[in-house]
Amino acid sequence: MTAAAIHTTRFRVALAAMLGALASLGPFAVDTYLPAFSGMQAALNATPLEMQQTLSAYLLAFGVMFLFHGALSDSFGRKPLMVAGVALFGLASVGAALSSSVEALIGWRMLQGVSAGAGIVVGRAMIRDLYSEEDAQRLMSTVTLFFGLAPVIAPIIGGLLFEALGWRAIFWFLAAVGLLLTLAGLRFLRESLPASRRQPFHPVALMAGYREVGANLPFLWLSLMVGFNFNGFFLYILSAPVFMGQHLGLSPAEFVWLFIPSIAGVVTGSQISGRTAGKLSREATVAWAYGFMALAATANVVYCFTQPPALPWSVLPIFFYAAGSAMAFPTVSLITLDLFPTRRGMAASLQGLVSGMVNTVTAGVIAPAVFDDPRALALAMAAMMAAGFVCWRLYRRR
Repeated sequence: MTAAAIHTTRFRVALAAMLGALASLGPFAVDTYLPAFSGMQAALNATPLEMQQTLSAYLLAFGVMFLFHGALSDSFGRKPLMVAGVALFGLASVGAALSSSVEALIGWRMLQGVSAGAGIVVGRAMIRDLYSEEDAQRLMSTVTLFFGLAPVIAPIIGGLLFEALGWRAIFWFLAAVGLLLTLAGLRFLRESLPASRRQPFHPVALMAGYREVGANLPFLWLSLMVGFNFNGFFLYILSAPVFMGQHLGLSPAEFVWLFIPSIAGVVTGSQISGRTAGKLSREATVAWAYGFMALAATANVVYCFTQPPALPWSVLPIFFYAAGSAMAFPTVSLITLDLFPTRRGMAASLQGLVSGMVNTVTAGVIAPAVFDDPRALALAMAAMMAAGFVCWRLYRRR
């Protein structure tokens, strides 16, 4: 494909939509089936713990494979990894739809997790392969926009399918999505990594690459920064049952009071990032992003220590914080990938792994420790933001 062709509006929009859909596959496979948990438990004669394991097995495989998607794409190319990943996801979805026991479902969910993350990791590397800094930031911002819509749309689709056709219809739907994306990937994706720039697929070479990337302090600071920024508002998503149900006294149907500001913030921040590409330096973009996050976190702390929880004031800071986080994400991701021009896939993999570790600690330790008190939640958001900013300053010092 010629350089002129990849800069046409038609190609950019199609590529952003394709990569956005591939990146959204991972969270989509989680959020779509959550409304059917109770029905699946009854149909499969499963315990609540066994149903939770269908989610845990998926997330475990999803997280572990972050180590390998990018490294494999550095050796075998970007397109084969993404197409193979989404094809395997479709096959695993068929298996899940046909499961007759919860044990079988857990196995197929694990296979879904193995394959679903390829689009997130490899798509970032593909964007940087094809485009210069300014254009890459615009395209990654658009992909983030598509990615941000998945958590809103997925539970709606899953709930409608479950009520109309039963829980198996959700996995048949995911299988159809996998098939469509496989065909679209074969037809429209273009390889972005020439054979001359690929890394040898050999254990020694791979371990050398992991050491080169994983032991790089600037890389670690930036990866932790992304994780801390995101978890500042993800903390509230994880705490939604307590925060919305107990502190604000809302029913599950009213949880949109939290999800809509969160997604609207992500969409707004992505749009700002795309529009400022080429107009603001990377440092200025991050500075503005932290301005949004600091304003939101400070206002949230002040409100929680002076007023009882109430709408809309308890959720308004989350919009501004999410906007700041989404504004910084494309820029910081590109900086991270540019640290290793010959190992962008591996860098994207390890960045996702490090950020995912922050997600895991937040979900398993921090959220349960603070969600009983709105003031503690607000302080935790501010602490996450501050930790991310410290990581940014440490990166800048080096």
